[in-house]
Amino acid sequence: MKKVLIIINVSKDDSMALATQISLFLKERNIESDFLSYDGFCDDTPFNDYDFVITLGGDGTVLYAARNCVAYDVPIFSVNFGKFGFIASIQQSEWKQALLSFLDGKAPFQERCMLNVSVLRNEETVSDFVGLNDVVIGPKTLGHTAELVVKYNDVHLCKLVSDGVIISTPTGSTAYSSSAGGPIVDPVLDAFVMTPMNSFSLSSRPIVLSSNGIMDVFVQPCRTKELSLIIDGQEMDSLRPSDCVRIKKVEKKIKLICSTEEKFYNALRSKLNWRGEPYA
Repeated sequence: MKKVLIIINVSKDDSMALATQISLFLKERNIESDFLSYDGFCDDTPFNDYDFVITLGGDGTVLYAARNCVAYDVPIFSVNFGKFGFIASIQQSEWKQALLSFLDGKAPFQERCMLNVSVLRNEETVSDFVGLNDVVIGPKTLGHTAELVVKYNDVHLCKLVSDGVIISTPTGSTAYSSSAGGPIVDPVLDAFVMTPMNSFSLSSRPIVLSSNGIMDVFVQPCRTKELSLIIDGQEMDSLRPSDCVRIKKVEKKIKLICSTEEKFYNALRSKLNWRGEPYA
């Protein structure tokens, strides 16, 4: 290990202080570190010059890092400063022990699948995105409905008249998809979770599909003229009638250091009160 990027969420108290501590810790081991301040609106920048990335923030900071790391096989060491910590699973009190374990090659890790999202207009790709959590397609104006046709591997899946649709990874199944009634999926699985939002039809239910296929969402002409495309709640694009949003998995997976099955299920119980028993 020679060079590390430390991403500091500037909205989190004490994140800069911890970044300084970690930088000094790494310097003692002859590892160079750079700082990047993240405020939720940073432009995507490839992180190919680094051996690994440390994030000091919540899950949103990890989402930003993952988009810039996955193409270069750069792993992420995520220290949680957020409320939930489903992805940022290393607690502030345990960063030193966890980092030592990683530098010694003994730390556990998980690989998570990611989404590649393309907008096709007149059969040409006009924009392209990568996301770890989800893609949301829906009207820009609250209270309006969208008409969408969904195909999976060129087979008609459904037509939706709804507030929109969420396509998530298993990692993103505990985020917006879960709030909209979607299932919670083990994050190491390879899958797409499609969750309609407030569908006009009571028979429209979430569905889990293999991520080895290709999902196409076609925007249909309707009274709602302005639709938006949102990736991980952070990147946005505008959609037009007849646009196709093509979703497939990224061939490479993102590696999350010290992320374990135990931490995921502990977060379910402690953060979402998912326990199957009365809360004591």
